[in-house]
Amino acid sequence: MSINSHDHSITRRLAASLLAAAITLSTAAASLAADTIVLRVGDQKGGNRSLLEISGYAKDLPYRIEWSEFPAAAPILEALNAGALDVGYTGDLSFLSVYAAGAPIKAIGGTRSDAKTQAILVRQDSPIKSAADLKGKRLAGTRGGWGQFLIDATLEKAQIKLEDATFAPLGPVDAKIALVAGSIDAWAVWEPYVSFATLKDKARVIADGEGLTPTITFIVASDNAIATKRAAVQDLVQRLNKARLWSLDHVAEYARNTAELTKLPEDVLRSAYTAQHTSPIVIDENVVKEVQEASDRSTRYGILPKKLDVSKAVDRSFTAAAAGSN
Repeated sequence: MSINSHDHSITRRLAASLLAAAITLSTAAASLAADTIVLRVGDQKGGNRSLLEISGYAKDLPYRIEWSEFPAAAPILEALNAGALDVGYTGDLSFLSVYAAGAPIKAIGGTRSDAKTQAILVRQDSPIKSAADLKGKRLAGTRGGWGQFLIDATLEKAQIKLEDATFAPLGPVDAKIALVAGSIDAWAVWEPYVSFATLKDKARVIADGEGLTPTITFIVASDNAIATKRAAVQDLVQRLNKARLWSLDHVAEYARNTAELTKLPEDVLRSAYTAQHTSPIVIDENVVKEVQEASDRSTRYGILPKKLDVSKAVDRSFTAAAAGSN
């Protein structure tokens, strides 16, 4: 009888210990789940999310990414400014336009594409043969971004006054329709629109961005995310850089995957990716200087409302490690 009582006592103590351990583990798991960092990242269809996934760099994340898909870069920047996103991806001038308005954001990384892949296009039957023929013409492009900048810089290089041509602020979809219809004379745009227009619509390139534009696309983070989610943001930048390098060695596979997502022709994307040769950048003194020069020109053109100090718009620390490894 005493043996059975002793056994029951041990069993009860063991059960109590196991229950306590289970509660402890459950509490720890709940605490861990509560402490899991969530990065809210803005993207466009066929953008960084698909690049991370196809390259394999979306695996084993030590944090969770909450993706939001947007139709263009402008609403991504608006969401960053409003605090609805932690990280986004946008062209250099679009970023500077929002930063100039006081948005609490910084450029923390990014990529560079071949400047020739920003181009001014005309219809195949257009009498325009070069930038010198743009005087008096109606030219379309995105306001406050690469399109408007390339038009102004091209006119200046051709010694044509900006007021001697008409700027039509149109997004890529509307501008493409307008060019085909003949309601504009030329269109300033980037890839993959350039490849689509030249391959499918037989448009001609009469000028490009070589020597005129940095052709940089920035990874942008909110000041709050930089302060409170730094390790996760740093890891995401590194993964995006590695994924971008992967894409350079797997152009066909990358184009095929993106074509399935975006429904754009595979040959167009293959042409675009090959021409762009988009590579990760280190935000160093040279990049800051180059973007500063473009920023100053943009202020002179009236694209940016005031002169900016680009060094204050960037956080170099996120790519500093990469700079040290070169």
